[in-house]
Amino acid sequence: MRALTWHGKHDVRVDTVPDPVIVNPRDAIIEVTATAICGSDLHLYDAVIPGMQSGDILGHEFMGRVVETGPGSTLKKGQRVVVPFTISCGSCFFCKASLYSACDNSNPVETQEATELLYGHAVSGLFGYSHLTGGYPGGQAQYVRVPFSDVGPVVIPDGLPDEQVLFLSDILPTGWMAAENCDIAPGDSVAIWGAGPVGLFAAQSALLMGAARVIVIDHYPNRLALARDLGASVIDYRQTHVLDALMEMTGGLGPDAVIDAVGMESHGFSPDNLLDTAKQKIGVGADRAHALRMALMAVRKGGRVSIPGVYGGMTDKFPLGALMEKGLQIRSGQTHVQRYTRQLLDLIQEGEIDTTFLISHRLPLEEAPTGYRNFRDRQDDWTKVVLTP
Repeated sequence: MRALTWHGKHDVRVDTVPDPVIVNPRDAIIEVTATAICGSDLHLYDAVIPGMQSGDILGHEFMGRVVETGPGSTLKKGQRVVVPFTISCGSCFFCKASLYSACDNSNPVETQEATELLYGHAVSGLFGYSHLTGGYPGGQAQYVRVPFSDVGPVVIPDGLPDEQVLFLSDILPTGWMAAENCDIAPGDSVAIWGAGPVGLFAAQSALLMGAARVIVIDHYPNRLALARDLGASVIDYRQTHVLDALMEMTGGLGPDAVIDAVGMESHGFSPDNLLDTAKQKIGVGADRAHALRMALMAVRKGGRVSIPGVYGGMTDKFPLGALMEKGLQIRSGQTHVQRYTRQLLDLIQEGEIDTTFLISHRLPLEEAPTGYRNFRDRQDDWTKVVLTP
């Protein structure tokens, strides 16, 4: 089959690789009909996530048709399914608590040690996202093996095009959980750093949850226009002093809740971010956390902080004093996708959530390297890329 493979920093290629096969009784093989490039994939493209090996198949946002099942799968051949990017067993302590992205059984024993050293506990398995998370082949391919297929995939009813439901695999539930983690109450203001796909879905979700005002911070005009179209206010951080603007927009209190939808590769020319960028490039620092620092400084006293943005290592210059002195609450983590897919599928079918407004480019899988390059370098125009194998 053909698949997009990683070969180093800014080097991804569409190669011919072996077809996947059933390995465990609960496996299924999916013929991929649509897959997407995620902002998190750019961390791999930029080689700032460790644990990648040459030839690894990328991609964690995908859907398709079931073509083969193991005897323990509940799927049937021919069904259309969206597959969560988190691989979850459904029976461990964490899965039973609906903390699916903390699954104890999906990351194989032989790949758990590195994250135990980094984070104190092993992380769960993820599709196409380094050998820290199990080394599972991803879905930017013609076919993919789906472990625990009786737990993760959501069956899509006839009549719903792929593009309406594809983002159930990651970014829609990620944006929804980011907003849910803000504990939004009527009248609340929510500030969101990052008008990428997750930030935009977080804005859409926060408004659906009853936020009185959502403020999106970025510097790309087209992305800010998309946020404005959703009903959000916007701040261009290159034109405006963000903290002053947020205080003015919230009556001098600061936002009730903030969302960092940027993660470990913040942009900007602030002194802290320039130093983080230099350290990241020479390999002595992993995360550029400028957006998170700003969010912690901006949120009102007693406010809530939601972190859906991906962080992989260490950061410094962290405003721990602001966190403690202001009495802030923080919630973060990889998304518990399986917790949300049914609810969000219903909202899509009812017309309450639109997902297609994000898509700017559609390419065949063979042009995936072009998609990656432009999604990284032309972020204002390339808001979301969907690939068709």
